[in-house]
Amino acid sequence: MRLAILAVLVTAPAALSAQDLDFDGLWRSNPSAECVADGSDGAALRIEDDVLYGVENECRMTAPVNVRNMSAVLYDMECESEGTAFTERAMFLRAADGGLLLVWDGFAFKYDACGDDPAIGTVTTSEDIGIPD
Repeated sequence: MRLAILAVLVTAPAALSAQDLDFDGLWRSNPSAECVADGSDGAALRIEDDVLYGVENECRMTAPVNVRNMSAVLYDMECESEGTAFTERAMFLRAADGGLLLVWDGFAFKYDACGDDPAIGTVTTSEDIGIPD
């Protein structure tokens, strides 16, 4: 019996670890947002090497904890924004469509993944090219 239990444990798929979940990339909040992470309002989020670069802030993603039975990780966020340091908790979750769900202090945000070669400067409104309504 012990041998059978050991065989099941050895052949069972390993649980995903925080290192297996990669959230690096550019993430935009809506389809018409540019995939540029310049820190301005409406710009894309950039996650690189466990650092989130947002609108006028930067947060180190530390102390990852896997969320059981989900493709999600809970992080301690050590942030700085306009010279002020603060610490928060945030959960990062892969959305079913390949996007990113970010749950942060009572708010849930959905981001779409930017492609490998985003179109920068794409015209999204008539106002962008000087045509009045």
